[in-house]
Amino acid sequence: MNLEGKLLGNRYEIIEKIGNGGMATVYKATDKVLKRNVAVKILRDEFTTDEEFIKRFEVEAQSAARLTHPNIVSIYDVGVEDNLHYIVMELIQGKTLKEIILEERGPLPWKWSVNVAKQIASALETAHRNNIIHRDIKPHNIIITEDGIAKVTDFGIAKAVSNSTITAFGTTIGSVHYFSPEHARGGYTDAKSDLYSLGVVLYEMVTGKLPFDADTPVSVALKHMQEKPKEPIEVNPNVPKAVNKIIMKALQKDPNLRYQSATDMLVDLNKALKNPNGDFVDDSEYDPTAQTQVINTAEMYNNSRGSNETNGKNGKKDGKFKAFIKRHKKLSIFIGLILLFALSLGGTILALNLTNPAEVDMPNVVGLSRDEAQQEVENAKLVFEVASEEYNADVPEGYVISQKAESDVGDFTTTPGNRKVKEGSKIQVKISKGQEKTTVPKVVGMERDEAIKALEDAKLKAEVVEETSRTVEEGYVISQETDAETEAFAGDTVKIHVSTGTGIKQVTVISVIGQDEATAKANLENLGLKVNVTYQEATSDNGKVTAQSIAANKVVDEGTTVTLTVNQVKEDKTANVTINVQAITGGYKESSEDEEESSNVAKTVNIEIKVGDNTVYTDSNVDKNTTSKSASISGRGSMRVTLTITDGNGGNWTRTQTVNFDSTSSVNFS
Repeated sequence: MNLEGKLLGNRYEIIEKIGNGGMATVYKATDKVLKRNVAVKILRDEFTTDEEFIKRFEVEAQSAARLTHPNIVSIYDVGVEDNLHYIVMELIQGKTLKEIILEERGPLPWKWSVNVAKQIASALETAHRNNIIHRDIKPHNIIITEDGIAKVTDFGIAKAVSNSTITAFGTTIGSVHYFSPEHARGGYTDAKSDLYSLGVVLYEMVTGKLPFDADTPVSVALKHMQEKPKEPIEVNPNVPKAVNKIIMKALQKDPNLRYQSATDMLVDLNKALKNPNGDFVDDSEYDPTAQTQVINTAEMYNNSRGSNETNGKNGKKDGKFKAFIKRHKKLSIFIGLILLFALSLGGTILALNLTNPAEVDMPNVVGLSRDEAQQEVENAKLVFEVASEEYNADVPEGYVISQKAESDVGDFTTTPGNRKVKEGSKIQVKISKGQEKTTVPKVVGMERDEAIKALEDAKLKAEVVEETSRTVEEGYVISQETDAETEAFAGDTVKIHVSTGTGIKQVTVISVIGQDEATAKANLENLGLKVNVTYQEATSDNGKVTAQSIAANKVVDEGTTVTLTVNQVKEDKTANVTINVQAITGGYKESSEDEEESSNVAKTVNIEIKVGDNTVYTDSNVDKNTTSKSASISGRGSMRVTLTITDGNGGNWTRTQTVNFDSTSSVNFS
């Protein structure tokens, strides 16, 4: 079906197809209301009759639309029209991670790869907190923008989950190369399944290869369930040890041995960038049979009571002790002196320890959770103290941002290094409150600088997109891509569209009066104006401009039409005149020889022809019996032609005709 040019929801005009997915086709479109390009995902025809697929498609829109995160593609709208189920989303300019991997034909830089994995993990962290499991994490669904930002898209099989479970459906969607073992076998999938897929993606980035590959999808699925992958460091020796461990932990078959949350994985990814060969990844086995021992306090009480009774109420032991002293006085005195010396020495050592405590290694707890950090500090016989809690975009909530010993003169540091401090010293830490959240203000209608300040006051960044507008004055905000009153993270970027005016060049009209038509047209058209010409009859200045519809020095839009009035002097045209003098005057009769000629008979006439008021032809002594007298006259357009014939005896004959010289070439008078 060719949808190019179709208008959905009376708002989104389809421009072209830009991609295909398992369930839908993606088109580039223009939002006619906000004057911006968007991506429109339309459910494939074969699924529109399947109610289950339609429900799943609707779940995608409802689930993903709730997510606001810089690493998640934003959902703007959802609708149905003419049996077309569609979702309108942010149009990202960039390449898929899969395209980048294929273009490189080998491993990507490990630091770049870890940074991309961090962004994906951060996106998953937000999704999982909203009870949304992506279930199709793969490089094809990750777009890297032109600014290097990773955007997770296509929550095509995402499904809102309850606090208890998520049930897999029968139809397999996505790529089996990135499936977790439990997903491949069609079992229970949760947040840890997404982290396994992220592990596969990171494996592919740093090695240029997939952990499992085979001729058929079934064979690949079996390998996910049964085989251990070759470690990334064996495929690419440049992979740091910590990154290798992170990937192998994410790829554990047993979900209990993987990272238990995206936050946990994010912490280790942050540590890997600071300490790529550090030994901080917890890859210990877990014992499902381990039980917490329950202590019977009643039994403890009874045993203690019984022991006290034996030592206190039963006099046998007291009696034996006294008897021993009595029998061995010298030995008892010696033992007493030894005990006294030991007590004295112990007190001295204790005093020395109190006044000059031993030095211990200060642990590096940056990047650890608060509880983990406290345990590390106290295990080192040091005192744990939270100095402050503050927002931090890079460190997850509840984790240590920086630390310092209380005695340190310098400020808090994220890289404390190897050093010793006195036992019992206080180790102060700053704890992250996570990324600070803020509310996006409404800036539509504001002047550009005012809008930028309003966003900055809300701890947001402004990205200005300039565009033309016939309705919004230049320099004012037409629209904003993040809706007002929406919750966002501090530091997020909000795109605002600012008017540059009509976008049409302004032109100052010049005077062309007195110029000939061709010159005047050329001068105006060179300014970017259009020219229309009307003609008026004139008797002089043929072809000269006598008037223009827009006065000189007036500023107008480029492309405006100027109407010129041009003189048109028409050329004289000639017409042949034929005159039947005899018919007009009656002529005369010839007399016989024996008849006496009458002296008062006029045999000749005078002829005059006027065109308008101008005499254009005269002739005299024209025989009165002439039947075809010829003359030539000229004129222009429709004019009155008057013929006057007179004779010497007072005869006068007048004939008048209106002659159109443009269409008539002969005139007859008879």
